[in-house]
Amino acid sequence: MTGGASGIGAAIAARLEREGTKVRILDLRDGFDVSDPKAWAGVGPVELACLNAGVTTGTGELTAVSDDAYRRIFGVNVDGVVFGTRRMAEVMAPGSAIVATASLAGIVPLATDPLYALTKHAVVGFVRSVAPQLERRRIRIVAVAPGIVDTPLIAGTKQVLEEAGFPLLQPEDVADVVLAAARRPATGEVWAVQPGREAVPFRFPNVPGARHRSGDRAGRPPAH
Repeated sequence: MTGGASGIGAAIAARLEREGTKVRILDLRDGFDVSDPKAWAGVGPVELACLNAGVTTGTGELTAVSDDAYRRIFGVNVDGVVFGTRRMAEVMAPGSAIVATASLAGIVPLATDPLYALTKHAVVGFVRSVAPQLERRRIRIVAVAPGIVDTPLIAGTKQVLEEAGFPLLQPEDVADVVLAAARRPATGEVWAVQPGREAVPFRFPNVPGARHRSGDRAGRPPAH
């Protein structure tokens, strides 16, 4: 469990521990940097890996984001998922599952933090794209994409949201969906989570197919 010291991660850990599951938390507070590939070398196999660590830039103004802040958000939100998934693919037993915490900002635009949206779009695309190769190892991977959750990440805007009457998810709401999604036989799904609504796998629209010019020989894209 990455990012398990607070927020969604802490709620997932608490839920698993109530069920009698042993949980190992990997958090920066304890010296574990998810963006460091060397740190993952010492992580062993688990039945369920929750790749949950995440940060924001705290601004929608691109010119106000320093190089270090950009590297940090990309390192935690994207590298943490990629390095974690890569390590789990090496050590996990068949039948295990990975859940990555994405966001609705990985499905729709988020003008208040474009770089956060960038990283969560990357997580969504990665999970959907890597699922087939993990499935060949009999490892499932899904993503959970919650709306705005009442965690320390929104400390700077929580009052504004509450004054506007904007409904917030609780970390426990997301934890319930994480475990439900992890226990389904499906893989490559992205679960949208919103207050007051049943969580469901998001249905991505199909893109228009290629259209061949008259006289061209029809064919399929090359296999990769």
